[in-house]
Amino acid sequence: MRLGNIILFVALCSFTAYYIYEPIPEEIEERWKLMLTNSFFRGLSHLADFSELVGLTDYMGVMYVITLAEKVVPLSDEHVKVTEEKFDGVEVVVYQPKQRGGDTELRRAVIYLHGGGWCLGSSRMSPYDLLARKMVTDLNAVVLSVEYRLAPAHHFPVPYEDVYCVVKHFLQKGVLAQYSVDPGRIAVSGDSAGGNLAAAVSQQLQKDPGQQVQFKAQALLYPVLQALDLNTPSYQQNQDMPILPRTLMVRFWSEYFTSDKALFRAMMANTHNNPESSSLLKFVNWSAFLPETYHRKYNYSAPAVVQGVAGQAVGIDGPSQSFADPRASPLLVPDTALRSLPKAYILTCEYDVLRDDGIMYVTRLRAAGVEVTHEHYDTGFHGALMFTVWPTDFLIGRRMTDNYVEWLKENL
Repeated sequence: MRLGNIILFVALCSFTAYYIYEPIPEEIEERWKLMLTNSFFRGLSHLADFSELVGLTDYMGVMYVITLAEKVVPLSDEHVKVTEEKFDGVEVVVYQPKQRGGDTELRRAVIYLHGGGWCLGSSRMSPYDLLARKMVTDLNAVVLSVEYRLAPAHHFPVPYEDVYCVVKHFLQKGVLAQYSVDPGRIAVSGDSAGGNLAAAVSQQLQKDPGQQVQFKAQALLYPVLQALDLNTPSYQQNQDMPILPRTLMVRFWSEYFTSDKALFRAMMANTHNNPESSSLLKFVNWSAFLPETYHRKYNYSAPAVVQGVAGQAVGIDGPSQSFADPRASPLLVPDTALRSLPKAYILTCEYDVLRDDGIMYVTRLRAAGVEVTHEHYDTGFHGALMFTVWPTDFLIGRRMTDNYVEWLKENL
């Protein structure tokens, strides 16, 4: 019996070590903390796969536990006034500096869009709540954190439309005056899928002929920017990296467009493009837009173009139409549509499947004459900015936050 217990203990330890240990690059700081953190994400992902397989609930329904675990009730404190409101029917959390007697100064404003692959996340999560308070106090800014509706319950373009409705509502001169906001000092910002939405609304806003107030800046934090080529060097290099492996990012994309699993399988094989989207592949040709140092051992091969997805005909109203929509893939606009965009801050991480999306956008914006600050973290991984709360607090997350807010302070 004693020997049996020893064998069981050794087997349990071996299984735990196998499950936690991952071959993470040596360059990444706090590697073991990242392994431990990611073991939770992997465990939840396996549970989500199993639940979907046996028909208990869909994959994202289980993964939403991550959002629930981090949720807080945003409350006012001695420095920050917090209110929960609706702008044109969309929920927003508004953070404002507490008024001091005789204070009539107009303030900066930041419209912030949370990440989570359009399927997860919330403006009411603890890391976003802390980030908003930091921006309020460090920048003396009003911060709008948008609670847009999520896929798969609400596919594209619903999350985008929610954000655009909030932007249009807030940028009315009467609304800005209500919050004591300077119309010339407003930024839109977001991380990951939120960076996608921020880039998309920036493009749309400057095309609106009746829009008087425009953004002064856009700040995109490891943004996802294109759905046409899911086999860029960073997708290949980082396909098994913690937090956002390639399989999960592809699942986010497919769930954003449709619940049809045929699309997920086609996107995994990078065979989801059809003639409608193939004409736009030139805008995401990484061999042209990535600096040579990021090519490494990878050779460019244009994604396959098929008639339909996974052998099924796809109509003009099907998900394939969305691949070519710049509201979903902001990289797909011509250079002429980039020239009038506001100055940009783009953060990328070396160990992130989305690295090349951000770098290609940097290249294209600069070529179009847009002022761009590109901050690349050689030891960074996707989602690091969110890991600032114990026990998953990472030093790199704090550095990213400080540098990002400092850029806003200097440029907004």
